[in-house]
Order: sequence, then C-alpha cells, then structure tokens
Amino acid sequence: MTFREATRADLPAIVRLLADDPLGQTRESPGEVIPEAYFAAFDAIDGDPNNSVIVAEIDGAIAGTLQLTYIPGLTYTGGERAQIEGVRVASEHRGHGVGQVLIRWAIDQARARGCRVVQLTTDRQRPDSIRFYQKIGFRPSHMGMKYHLKDG
Repeated sequence: MTFREATRADLPAIVRLLADDPLGQTRESPGEVIPEAYFAAFDAIDGDPNNSVIVAEIDGAIAGTLQLTYIPGLTYTGGERAQIEGVRVASEHRGHGVGQVLIRWAIDQARARGCRVVQLTTDRQRPDSIRFYQKIGFRPSHMGMKYHLKDG
C-alpha cells in the first residue's frame, strides 16, 4: 500500500468512496459527473498548507482516503493538533487492515509534525467505526456536537 496526496483527477473515485455506506448515500453525490462543489472544496484544501486529502493505493487503485488537517491552537501550551476526517476504505478492502494502516500513517504524519493531539469524529450510527477507532487507541474522551447549517 502506498500513500499520496490526492489530485483533482482522483475526485470521482474519492466521492464514490465517501458515498459507499448508508450515511454517505444520503449526503454525497457520486455519478458520472460529480458536482462542481467537490472541485471547489478540493481546490480550497489543496491550496491550504495545513490541509490535505490523502489516498491509499493498492496495485495502482484507490483503496482508501482521508482528509488530514493541522490546526494551530492555544491549548496544550500552543500545541498543534491533527484532525482526521472523511475516512473511507473501499468495500472490497474492508476488514483487511487497510483502514488501520491508513490511520496509523496519518498518526505518524502528525507525530512527525510535532502535533500534541490527533482527533477525529465518527457518527454514532457507525458502531463498527467506533469499535475500529477504539481498537487503534482512540478514546471517546469528549462529546462532539454539530450544528448543521444547511441540509444537502
């Protein structure tokens, strides 16, 4: 498995991964032509030195993805934190350790950068994901809350 920063050309495959679960099916728009909003979001991420979309490849095919964001902060004595979002593994690769290797790679990147904390959120409707993250060492130390501004 290899890791690299995603390119615009990877977006259709990434959006398919994001939509490949019951929750993603309700909020993502995969298809032959993906909405321009995905490209605008990717361009904003790509232009931000504290943000990246990563893909994991197996035999040249995208097997997984995540977004890694570095957030400066005043807490932890001015320590930076890494936020992991949008983690997905292709259905044919689930259960084979791809997700674990992908998350450990992101943790290693954060450690190498000097981050003090690595954080992520997962929906409570994803009990398998919660167990997966706890198995890796993440702990439900805080209660995350979201305020959705717009549906869709």
